[in-house]
Amino acid sequence: MLTFIDTHAHIYDEKYEADSLVDGQPAGTRDDMLERAFSEGISEIWMPNCATETIAGMMALAEQYPDRCRPMMGLHPTYVNETVDAELATVEQWLAKQPFMAIGEIGLDFYWDMTFVPQQFMAFEQQLRWASEQNIFVSLHTRSGHDRNAMMEAADLMEKLSLPNLRGIFHCFVGTLDEARRAIDMGFLLGIGGVATYKNGGLDKVIPHIGLDHLVLETDAPYLAPVPFRGKRNEPAYLRYVAGRLAEFTGTSVEAVAAITTRNAISVKS
Repeated sequence: MLTFIDTHAHIYDEKYEADSLVDGQPAGTRDDMLERAFSEGISEIWMPNCATETIAGMMALAEQYPDRCRPMMGLHPTYVNETVDAELATVEQWLAKQPFMAIGEIGLDFYWDMTFVPQQFMAFEQQLRWASEQNIFVSLHTRSGHDRNAMMEAADLMEKLSLPNLRGIFHCFVGTLDEARRAIDMGFLLGIGGVATYKNGGLDKVIPHIGLDHLVLETDAPYLAPVPFRGKRNEPAYLRYVAGRLAEFTGTSVEAVAAITTRNAISVKS
């Protein structure tokens, strides 16, 4: 069986609490969803945190599936508001309490609301510093909007800080070839998910030029389900559809995609 690592999935999300339909059939419980993932060869699912409110559910899954469901700790930029100091204090407390594989998901989001952008930058920098100090990778959320490029501004900040040990994944990469090359030159990996399967996703113009050596797979479940499930609840078992599309883009096989992206994922942890 092929082995995959889903490097970014919110499997603790409330969308898995109740049954929903996939192709008109009940999708089952969260445990059913996870069993489907494991039966499809998903060896690990990496869980990014969002805020204090998501920690309990994430940690419960990490306890239930300690070798498969791997938690990160961090404050998501869209959760940054007037409570940012308290949220960061919670992140810091958890980082002191036990080891985490990564800090995430962190970054900049200019799409929804620009009210707390200064606080986003402050939270992002602080969490980058914690990752550097602990020598663990970061899972980066960079969503552009309001005529501002979040990925480039995040890269500018990281280059300015020049922190040791800084490495990680630009989660949900949907950028240009120039943006991809800049991330790669910084030593970062690109997280590729369901957008790769979309007709106008744009990654067909990028991935053939960079190959597989800088890519990891992700679903961002329950969001961004790949074709043929687009618009429905996503889940880690669908990662094989992303892998199939990458095989087409790179002129390789799904077996090669599985092997190389899994190797890349393992490398970012060390």
